[in-house]
Parts: sequence; C-alpha cells; structure tokens
Amino acid sequence: MNAEPPVRVEDKLYYNRYLVDIGNPHVKVRAHTTPSPQLLALLKACPARCYELNDDGQVEITVDGCIECGTCRVIAEPTGDIQWTHPRGGYGVLFKFG
Repeated sequence: MNAEPPVRVEDKLYYNRYLVDIGNPHVKVRAHTTPSPQLLALLKACPARCYELNDDGQVEITVDGCIECGTCRVIAEPTGDIQWTHPRGGYGVLFKFG
C-alpha cells in the first residue's frame, strides 16, 4: 500500500488568498466585557482560527483569514454576539483548489 502522508488543515488554508475590504469587515464581534459561552466556543470552533482572546479577556476577530464557512454564524449570530454579512463583491476568500 502506498499511503500518503497526512496533510494539515493549515497547510491547505495556506493556498487560499484573501482580499481584505479595509474598513468593511464582514464579521464584527459585539462589544462585551465578558465573553459569552458562544464567543468562547468560537476560539476552538473556527477552522481558520480567526478568533482569539485579547489581553483584556475579550474575544476579537481577524477577518483576514476567514474562509466564510459559516461556523461562527451558526454558533454566535443567533445570540447577537456577532454580526455576519457576506463580503462585498470581489472581496473575501479566493479559493485556489476548490
């Protein structure tokens, strides 16, 4: 048997390109002092690891690497913790290999 070595998700995400719409992020985190359970879940659930805790213990997003999969939309948009919209035409993720 000829087994191929496993490929990490991070290695595959490297091939994607992102056209950032500066000043118009398509995902915004609602201002908060203490993160909700939904926001904390995004720290682990986001496949592109766009969410992280800042030094003040608040959840922030970096939309530059967002693959627009909708995971955060399912977890945190119903509770109002995030505001998610589609990027403007021509911006966002540009998939290279499908």
